Amino acid sequence: MKAHPAFGDSLIAGLLLIFDMGFAVTAIDRGVSFSAFLAVTLLMLGPLPFRRYHPLGISYLILAGAFLQLFTHGGYEGGIPVRMSDFALAIALYTLVAYIGRKSALIYSGWLLAGTLLWAVFQVGDIQAVFLVFMVFVIFGFSWAMGEFIGARRAYQSELEQRLKLLETERDQQAQIAVGEERSRIARELHDVVAHAVSVMIVHADGAAYTIRSQPEVAENAVRTIAETGRLALTEMRRLLGVLRSEDAETQWAPQPDARGVVELAENTRAAGVPVRLEISGDVDDLPVGVGLSIYRIVQEALTNTIKHAGTGTTALVRLTRTPDELRLEVVDNGFGTPHDVVKVSGGNGLIGMRERAAVLGGEFEAGPNPGGGWRVRASFPLAA
Repeated sequence: MKAHPAFGDSLIAGLLLIFDMGFAVTAIDRGVSFSAFLAVTLLMLGPLPFRRYHPLGISYLILAGAFLQLFTHGGYEGGIPVRMSDFALAIALYTLVAYIGRKSALIYSGWLLAGTLLWAVFQVGDIQAVFLVFMVFVIFGFSWAMGEFIGARRAYQSELEQRLKLLETERDQQAQIAVGEERSRIARELHDVVAHAVSVMIVHADGAAYTIRSQPEVAENAVRTIAETGRLALTEMRRLLGVLRSEDAETQWAPQPDARGVVELAENTRAAGVPVRLEISGDVDDLPVGVGLSIYRIVQEALTNTIKHAGTGTTALVRLTRTPDELRLEVVDNGFGTPHDVVKVSGGNGLIGMRERAAVLGGEFEAGPNPGGGWRVRASFPLAA
């Protein structure tokens, strides 16, 4: 019925027509023209299957049939009989209330009131007239109430559907935002990996070029370091780029680095020619995953900037201090590089990434020139939560 409303309305019209044919013989015996009877029947029951598609026009077409009945069936003795087709008026009133609105339904009700009163005039002298008029108003009132109920239900369903569509739209937008944030995170991860690896490889390549004739064994070690660093960087790049593949592609998963990897970062930086002193106070093995990863990436970026910008003869200090409430990180070097060099060469993405990593975990971050010379990076992460 809901999928094919015209079919259901056709059944209602057909049922009313069957019962209405029972009045045909009585009406003709009382002097009613068969053509008038048929015209009224067609006007009042014929449009019913289309009432939901054109509610206002169909309702007034049914009303026209009712007035035609009023003026063609009222001149015989005994007045106007109540036909089953008259229920089409109640159906039309219900349709206007449910599908159009109260204003149109009130105007239509005025016409129904006028026709009912006129019908009562034709019934003067009939002892059942008052009761019939009362019953007509009861039927029309019930039609109005049903129209209000169904109309409110349809409005509720429409509002619910709109909200569901809005929620789906918001969900899609949130998914797009999440994808954008994930890509930004991957870009920062790739920047950290590539910048650190390439910086180490460049330093070792330069060292190998200077020592290849005078110290072949040193050059050989430098080349091995370049190869090993390149392989590690390539492996991590494949892992990070794996999330951008299609869902059907197989992704290589590997554990995320954490604070314990800082020891390896310090060793790699020493191998690149920059002496690094590592100081760890407290246990950093059981840090939250996000904090451990952020610590690793911030140290990696800071030491990469030291290798690239601090100059020769630079030393660096990496200090990790854990307390019950927070974890403090400090990376200091005594090079002669300036902040302008860092932003100019790297585009500032490294500093932005470090600051965002600290902010997303509720921590604090600062980076700038060290009062005693060199560059200093500080970050703190709350651990109480």
